[in-house]
Amino acid sequence: MQAGVQEAGAGHDAAGARAEPLPFNVQTHFAWLRTSLSAERTLMAWNRTSLSLIGFGFTIYQFFDKFQEATVGPNAPHPEAPRLLGLALISMGTAGTLIALYQYWQIKRYLKGDEFKPNGHREGMPGWSLTLLVATFSAVIGVVTLGWILIRG
Repeated sequence: MQAGVQEAGAGHDAAGARAEPLPFNVQTHFAWLRTSLSAERTLMAWNRTSLSLIGFGFTIYQFFDKFQEATVGPNAPHPEAPRLLGLALISMGTAGTLIALYQYWQIKRYLKGDEFKPNGHREGMPGWSLTLLVATFSAVIGVVTLGWILIRG
């Protein structure tokens, strides 16, 4: 076994008891960084997918609503269909962003735990995340869009 690396998993010994923090070494620090950046990439992927769903839902709502008004008018067979489809897509996108934000927050909180302190965050590294800021803004966009369609009706 290499110095500073445990076989049983992060922060636990072979019996499952809480282990002492690992001493600093470059390998474990880089592993911590890779894990942290992986959480960022996952949040960005969820955010990209969620924004696509929100934008597509809003576009479907607007396009088919105007299309129905211009062609068949109030005699359309399913006048609520564009609204319901748009609301479903926007809801899925917003829920995806909110769930991804919660998962990201949990992972980051875990990585900032005592067992990772020697190998984790270092002086000079940013203490905030642009990815987190953008994903939070996306969640706000989803909630506002969802509310706008629900109220406008």
